[in-house]
Amino acid sequence: MADISAAALSVARSRLAERGAQVEWVVGDARHLRLREPVDLWHDRAVFHFLTESADQDAYLSTLRANLAPGGHVVLATFAQTGPTRCSGLLVQRYDVAGLVERVGAGFELVRGFERRHVTPAGAPQDFTHVVLRRLPADV
Repeated sequence: MADISAAALSVARSRLAERGAQVEWVVGDARHLRLREPVDLWHDRAVFHFLTESADQDAYLSTLRANLAPGGHVVLATFAQTGPTRCSGLLVQRYDVAGLVERVGAGFELVRGFERRHVTPAGAPQDFTHVVLRRLPADV
């Protein structure tokens, strides 16, 4: 499991108790992360939409490609076009399914895409776009 926050990883590790020993815990920035070996699943709920600059998005997508095994899946959730324009005081990038697939780019096929309304603990609705993509083998 990777996160930019050591504190967040510590909380997750404590919640897993003994099972936490089976997880590799990595503190790192998703724009520059290099894992020991490719993973079969990349799950991002609400990181990519904070990357509003093309260079940051490109760095993240390069990291994704470097760390996701061919045939592996990426589950990506961002704010939808009807979602908020800011979160935690920061500007966000919003996507629909087609726009998110296009931004991720070649080498992936869409397995599933949908939008869903999430209600925060404070009761505020936030619309999210979700995609599940499969990384194609390099020779396809």
